[in-house]
Amino acid sequence: MSRTAWAACLALVAGVQGQVADSKPVGAAAEPRRAYSVLVCAESSDEVYKLRFDGAQVAVEKVIPVGYQATEIEGPHGITVAPDGKHWFLSMAHGKPFGLLYRFRSSDDRVTGRVQLGLFPATMQISRATGLLYCVNFDLHGDMTPSSVSIVDPVEMAEVGRTRTGSMPHGSRLSPDGKRHYSCSMMDGFLHEIDAVSFERTRRLPLGDGTGAAKSAHGGGDGADDRCRPTWVQPHPRLTRAYVCLNGIAQLAEVDLAGWKVTRRWPTGKGPYNVDVTPRGDKAVVTYKGAQAVGIWDLTRGKELARVPTTRPVPHGVAVSDDGRFAFVSCESIGAQPGTVDVLDLRVGHRVASVAVGLQAGGIAFVGSRPLR
Repeated sequence: MSRTAWAACLALVAGVQGQVADSKPVGAAAEPRRAYSVLVCAESSDEVYKLRFDGAQVAVEKVIPVGYQATEIEGPHGITVAPDGKHWFLSMAHGKPFGLLYRFRSSDDRVTGRVQLGLFPATMQISRATGLLYCVNFDLHGDMTPSSVSIVDPVEMAEVGRTRTGSMPHGSRLSPDGKRHYSCSMMDGFLHEIDAVSFERTRRLPLGDGTGAAKSAHGGGDGADDRCRPTWVQPHPRLTRAYVCLNGIAQLAEVDLAGWKVTRRWPTGKGPYNVDVTPRGDKAVVTYKGAQAVGIWDLTRGKELARVPTTRPVPHGVAVSDDGRFAFVSCESIGAQPGTVDVLDLRVGHRVASVAVGLQAGGIAFVGSRPLR
C-alpha cells in the first residue's frame, strides 16, 4: 500500500472512531431532567422558603411568613414533610416559654393545626410504622438537665407522649421501618434509642472516643462524655447502622445498631453538624459548621471523596434528593448577611448552584422531585 493510501486509510479510521465516540447507543435517550422542591427555615426572620431546582438553577418559588408575634422572633427551627406529602410540619422554638409545632397544608402552605410542645422543640420526623411525629425538645433554657422527645398525633395535632432522654437532644431520626427512634444528646454525649410503639427508651450509647474525661454532669450518668458533643444521627437506609456527627471532637462515627457499639470513626472538618445519607446508602454528606465546607463521604471505604466550600459561613442542614444525585445545604451566614442554600452534585463533588434566602438559614427538608416536561 502506498504512503498516500495508508494516510487516507488512517484518516478514515480516525473519522469513524470520532463518530463512534460522539454518538449515543441506538435507542438511548438523554437523561431526563427533573425539578426538585425543598423547604428551608430562616430562623431569624420567621420565614420558610420554598425552593425549586431544575438541575441547573435554584430559585425561590415562595416565601412563607410563619411568625405569630409581631414584636418577637419565634425561631422556626425544625421542618419535615409527611410521608404522603400532603402536609409539612414546623417547630417554632422560642415560645413563652414553651415552643409550638405547626402543621401546614402542602397545596397552599396554610396553617391547619398547632400544638404546644416542650422547651425549644427542634428537629422531627414522622414514622411510617406508627404515623406519629417525634420531635426533640432541645431546651436551651436554664440548667443543662435531661430533656425529652415529644410524640405527636399529626392528624389530631395532640401530644400523646413524652419520653425523657438526655441533655439538649437533637437530630431526631427514625429507622427505615419506622419502629425505632434515634436522637443524640449534645451535653452528655449519648445516642438514645426509643421504641416508636411503646414510647420507652430502650438503649443509650456513650459516643465519646475515650480521650476525654467521663462526666456525670447534666444527668448523663455512667459513661457520659460531654466533650464529644453529638449533634445529629442518621440511620442507614438499608443496613443496621447509623452515622453520628461528633461536633466537639470533629469526627463522624459509625454505629452498629444491632451490636450497639461504635465500629468506625473518621476525622472530619471542624464542627461536623448535620449528616444525610443517599437512598442507596453509598454516600454521606456532612456539614462542617466551623470550616465553611461540606464533606462528601464514601461510606464503604470510609473515605472523604470531596470537601466543598460553601458560599456563606456556618453551614447547617443538609437534605439529599430522592434520586441521590444532589444535596441541598443551608448556610446560616453571620449577622445581617442573608443565608443561602447551596446545591451540590454528588456525582462530581462540586457545588452547582446557590440562592440567597432569609436570615440564619437552618432546618431544611427535601419535598420531592418530578420529571421536567
